Amino acid sequence: MLERSLEMYRKEKIEKRWIKIEDLSIHYLTAGETGSPVILLHGGIWDSASLSWKLTIGFISQNHKVFALDLPGCGESDRPNTECTNEYYVNFLGQFMNALGLKKTSLVGFSMGGAIALGFSLQSPEKVDKLVLVDSYGLDKEIILRRILYLLARIPVISRLIWSSSGWSRWMAKFNLCHLSCNSKNVTKELVEDVYHAAKERKVEAFQSWLRSELGWNQLRTNFLDKLHEVTIPTLILHGAEDKVIPVSSAKKAHSKIKDSKLHIFSECGHWPPREKTNKFNEILSSFL
Repeated sequence: MLERSLEMYRKEKIEKRWIKIEDLSIHYLTAGETGSPVILLHGGIWDSASLSWKLTIGFISQNHKVFALDLPGCGESDRPNTECTNEYYVNFLGQFMNALGLKKTSLVGFSMGGAIALGFSLQSPEKVDKLVLVDSYGLDKEIILRRILYLLARIPVISRLIWSSSGWSRWMAKFNLCHLSCNSKNVTKELVEDVYHAAKERKVEAFQSWLRSELGWNQLRTNFLDKLHEVTIPTLILHGAEDKVIPVSSAKKAHSKIKDSKLHIFSECGHWPPREKTNKFNEILSSFL
């Protein structure tokens, strides 16, 4: 039944749209005509709405109005003439909702997008129906390889080469993905192709800006650990058991601090559950929403 649904939601009508917000042309994908709204927020590096969420949008649009935007400086959206800090993206999310006429929505944030969704939920809880954090940044005081990433963020030429290396060849894209995932079986030909084309664009300046803002030598700028007890919105935390970017311990800490939150850990999964464990991910997400 679930496999049959996979073929069905691939065919769901997903529209590409643009909207003007503060002189920026913002690209987003939308699907679904009935049900409560859901906004999907992607992660960093070369990520975009279509990369992380292409196999999720159609599935949840069967019961919801879904909006997956390319954050400013990412995907097909214009880059802002400002630093892309977490605070900037949190405030921008509010502007995006206003532009669409959404008074309240559920938020699903992956990695960097998780910190944006969580920051917005703490700032404007009355505007959030449900919150889903997927291998989310911002849940703890530490991430893996923080000081190495700190140095890379301050050497633009080298970091740009590293972030865009997946666009050199499909072999390199697969090589990098196999390190991001815990199991090479999770790295499908479709995923390799998607990442290869995304990385070829070499549109990583916004992510580099975000990294420079976020990573200090001794600490992270965004760490909501001490504020998690303030979250009263129904919350689902999803995390890969073998995440090599954000440790699964961060998800467990968040679960212990957010009252009545739900936690699901995907076995044999790295940092990208929407693309590594698509069927199970969509099933759990849809059930919660």
